[in-house]
Amino acid sequence: MRAIWKGAVSFGLVNVPVRLYSATENHDVQFRQVHREDGGRIKYKRTCSIDGEEVSYDDIAKGYETEDGDMVVLTDDDFADLPSKTSKEIGVTKFVPADQIDPMWLDKSYYLEPDKAATKPYVLLRDALEKEKRMAIVTVSIRTRMTMAVLRVRDGVIVMQTMLWPDEVRAADFAHVEEESHASKQEMDMAKMLIDQLAGDYDPSEYEDDYALAVKELVRAKVEGGEVRVAAVEPEESGEVVDLLAALARSVEKAKASRGEAPEPAKPAAKKTAAKAPATKTASKTPAKKTSATKTTASKSAAKKSEKKAS
Repeated sequence: MRAIWKGAVSFGLVNVPVRLYSATENHDVQFRQVHREDGGRIKYKRTCSIDGEEVSYDDIAKGYETEDGDMVVLTDDDFADLPSKTSKEIGVTKFVPADQIDPMWLDKSYYLEPDKAATKPYVLLRDALEKEKRMAIVTVSIRTRMTMAVLRVRDGVIVMQTMLWPDEVRAADFAHVEEESHASKQEMDMAKMLIDQLAGDYDPSEYEDDYALAVKELVRAKVEGGEVRVAAVEPEESGEVVDLLAALARSVEKAKASRGEAPEPAKPAAKKTAAKAPATKTASKTPAKKTSATKTTASKSAAKKSEKKAS
């Protein structure tokens, strides 16, 4: 694993330098959208819904849509004034009983590893949390945004789990459940018998993602059977180059227009070629005449020499 964040846990006058690691990873099967006929990947362009023009990354901003459907465009200067922090401190604000933290409030999980020189205070905090059966409520800044989190112990390691804000947890407002009367004694006895039959301890190794395994097996069988479509690479590369050149040309024209310069006129390549054609033909005729004249003079000289020898 590679650390994604470095900082320190601080509680009271104790400071514990730590490194943060993601405790979970996503193994969901990922699919691509492809053309059914040839397996080519589907690509999407960033186009404006108003003018239909393709938009470059430099011209893309963040927008907030209001309840009325209006769009408020936010600039980098707007975000610079927002309350954000880049602190490298995990500050403990309170130690609470572990049973007061509903799992519903917990979000992402991270492992905390101490620096070698900070192992002793790390172990002190770990053992204290376990012995007192408490969790530490902390504040931490991840990606410039301050969030709440808890520190708890799992398998001898301190785990930090970010928490949802109060307005992010929905209330279970089901009126028909509240109005329903409680189960009778006979129904409860039957439910208890069923629970006793299925009772046991949780063993993670007993469970597996059968869907992901089935998909991977299906893909493996198709690969071994030769059912693999290799998308053509050359057309894709040539298309990207053409698009890139066209985009650069449009960017140049746009820059000139912003400076008030007139667009460069197109070069009449076809007319220049046609004008050169007659000159080429004339040039070819001139050497031809010279050649014929030279041949005639040479033949006359040869004839005179033959007459002299004959006389």
